Amino acid sequence: MRNIKQRISNISSVEQIIKAMDMVASTKLIKARTRLEGVRPIYHGLKQVVEDAGRHSDAKTHPFYEEREIKNSLYVIVTSDSGLSGGYNINISSKALDHMNQGKNEKILVVGAKGKEYFKKKNKNIIHTIIDMEDAQVYFNAEKLAKWLMDYYLSGEVDEVYIAYTRFDTVLSYKPIVEKLLPAATEVTEHEGHSDRKYEPDINTFIDHMIPLYLHMNLFRAFSEANTSEQAARMVNMDAAGKNASEMTEDLTRMYNRKRQADITQELSEIVGSANILNKGGPHDS
Repeated sequence: MRNIKQRISNISSVEQIIKAMDMVASTKLIKARTRLEGVRPIYHGLKQVVEDAGRHSDAKTHPFYEEREIKNSLYVIVTSDSGLSGGYNINISSKALDHMNQGKNEKILVVGAKGKEYFKKKNKNIIHTIIDMEDAQVYFNAEKLAKWLMDYYLSGEVDEVYIAYTRFDTVLSYKPIVEKLLPAATEVTEHEGHSDRKYEPDINTFIDHMIPLYLHMNLFRAFSEANTSEQAARMVNMDAAGKNASEMTEDLTRMYNRKRQADITQELSEIVGSANILNKGGPHDS
C-alpha cells in the first residue's frame, strides 16, 4: 500500500508539470498563430508577383528563374529544439528524407536540434545548423538566411533549394511540406511568355529587387508555420499526457482502496475468528 501511495504522489507531481507545460504551449500557440495570420497575406501576394514575373519571356534566363542541370541540392529543414511534441519532428524529418533523391548530392541546413540529431544518425551532409532561434529574432534570422541562400545559390554551390516545414491548418491538423525555393516558381498558363505587364526600369532589375524580399517573407512564413504547428502539437500532446496521468491516478486509487478494503476485511475476520475461539473456550475453562 505504501508503494501504491508513493506512485500516486509521483504521478500527481508529474501531472502538475504537464498542466504547466500545456498552459505554456497554449500561450505560445496564440502568439505564433497571430504572427502567422499576419505574414500569410504578404507571402501569398509576393508569391503571385513572383509567378507573374516568371511568365515574362526575358525572365527565363535570369539566374533566379533559369533551370539548371541538377547536380547539388540544398534542403532547409525546419524542426524544433525540444521534444514532447508527439510526432512533429519525426514527421517532417521523414518527409524531407523521402523527398531527397539518392542520385543527387544533398546538402542540408537544419533548423532545430531535433533535426540535427535525426540527420546526423542518417549520415547526411549537414553543412549548417541553426539552434535556439528566439521568437523575437525569427524575422531578422529569416532575412539573414535568405541572403545566405541567394549567395550560396548564385555561387553555383547548389542547383536547387528546397525548404521542408510543417504547415499549420488547425490545432489538430498540420502537414509536413517540402517546397522549392530556387529556382523561383513560375505560373504555368496558356499565355506563358506573353505577359504584357511592364516592369520598370526593366524585368531583370525588378527581379533582382523582388526575389530577396520574396525569399525573406517565404522563410519567415515557413518558420511561423512550423512554430505554430510545433506549439499546437505540444499542446495536444501535453493534453493527452495529462489525461493519461489522471487515468493512472484513478486506477491506482481504486487499487489502493481495494487493497485497503481487503486488509480491513482480513483484520475484521481475524478479530471475529479470535472472538469465536475465546467464546468457545470460555465455558470449557470454567
